[in-house]
Amino acid sequence: QLQLVESGGGLVQPGGSLRLTCAASGFSLEHYAIGWIRQVPGKERQGVSCISGSGGSTTYADSVKGRFTISRDNAKNTVYLQMNSLQPEDTAVYYCAAVSGPANFVHFSIPEYEYWGQGTQVTVSS
Repeated sequence: QLQLVESGGGLVQPGGSLRLTCAASGFSLEHYAIGWIRQVPGKERQGVSCISGSGGSTTYADSVKGRFTISRDNAKNTVYLQMNSLQPEDTAVYYCAAVSGPANFVHFSIPEYEYWGQGTQVTVSS
């Protein structure tokens, strides 16, 4: 059974940090680009970051550039999102999702993602 499981969410004060983890089971992430997508209730999903299957290419939403870093460890079948300098506007449910594609491609639209995790809540509040 193909499964993605996110962890690492929680409550953090503004300016704080969290590291989200996306662990895969039932398939190898090696040939998939992995994206982090977030959603606030009542709003559209927003692509936050994506890393290519090779790990050689990454992309970030303008709102998180310089604060978030995506990385992957294919040996552990895991992708990470390090989030620093968190702000209240970063509050959302964060999902990781996988899509097959060219080894260094990262510019996928949200509907293209094939497999999704259940999400993890990130709340930034004082």
